[in-house]
Order: sequence, then C-alpha cells, then structure tokens
Amino acid sequence: MTTQPLTAGRRRYAAAAMAGAVLYAVVDVVLHLLPPHYNPISDAESNLAVGPFGWIMNLNFLGRAAMTFCVIAAIGGTGPATGLRRTGSWLLAVGGVCSGVLAFFSADVHAAGASGLRVSTAEGTIHLYVASLGFLAALAAFVLLTLWIRTSPKLRNAYPAALAFTLLAGAGLASLGMTIGFAPELLGLAERICLVGILGWAFAVAAAIRRSAP
Repeated sequence: MTTQPLTAGRRRYAAAAMAGAVLYAVVDVVLHLLPPHYNPISDAESNLAVGPFGWIMNLNFLGRAAMTFCVIAAIGGTGPATGLRRTGSWLLAVGGVCSGVLAFFSADVHAAGASGLRVSTAEGTIHLYVASLGFLAALAAFVLLTLWIRTSPKLRNAYPAALAFTLLAGAGLASLGMTIGFAPELLGLAERICLVGILGWAFAVAAAIRRSAP
C-alpha cells in the first residue's frame, strides 16, 4: 500500500527535476538574445540578472534551487539511505539554497569592454561568495552521490553519465578558477562548462530515477 505512493512521488520529483534542468538552460540561452546582450564567452552568467530583463534570471536562479530540491527528493526515495547518499544530499541542498540566495543579491557588472570579475559593492561580494560556495557544494555532492549511484542496484546504469557530468563540472570549475587569474576573457565559457556539468548531472540522474520507478 505504501510502495505505490512512494514510487509515484519519486517519478514526479524526477520528472520535475528534468523539466527544471531543461527550462533553466533554455531561459539562459534566451536571455543572451535580449538586451544588454552579454557575451557568454567572457561575461559571468550572473550578469544576466542585471539589466532590464534581470528579473527573469533571478526567477531562473530560484527555479534552479527548486530543481535541485526535486532531485534531492527523488534521490531520497531511491535505494538504501547510506552515508554517501545522506552527506551528498545535504551538500546538494547547500548548493540549492545558494542558487536561491543569488536571486536576492545582484552581481557587480564590469565596465563595457572589460573582462573578468569585478567586486565593488557589499551586495556583489555576497553574490560572488554565495555563487562560489554553491558551485563547490554541488561538485562535492556530485562526487559523493556518483559513488553512491555506483553501488545502487537501481541506478547503477546511470553511473557512466553521472561520472562524466561530474568530471565536466569539475573541469569547468577548475577552468573557472584559472580564468580569473590568467584568462578573464574566457570566464563566461568556463562557468558555462561547469553549469552544463551541473544541469547534465541533475537531468541524467533524475531520468535514471524515473526509469527505475516501476
């Protein structure tokens, strides 16, 4: 009697996470086509939240937070509650909260023609630190949860994709750190590689959970 509602809930959360990952990516792309036309190669994604359509990006940050908690809910109803799953889920929750907080603290946008990160206000400083914490927490969560997936009978088939997206997110985050110091004109590209890893991991794992639910 209790298995069917749990299965249905897991499928709903997984489907919502998949839709959220796709919607986030689509909104990101659309915003780049709107004024003030930030450069996706050199400009940070957070710049999209500054400008006449910035409110849409702020809603997108909140949407990413909601998507993250849908992933956590779907994971929580799958397989045994091991230490890896619990710790990974808590770290992923930190990443989700950070994404939501970004909607309330705008980034500092550099002057036209400049590259890299510029922090000149308390609000921009909070945004930068929260964004950094969110990326690090999400990556740590992916490492732990991917190890958990490897040992989960229901999700073992998702391990290659989860590992690949974890490595992509890690490479993007490492590149992001290097671009800040050595190639600021490529900061936006590095950040978006990291985001592809994050969104791809969420979509792939949610899809596997949805398939595993009878």
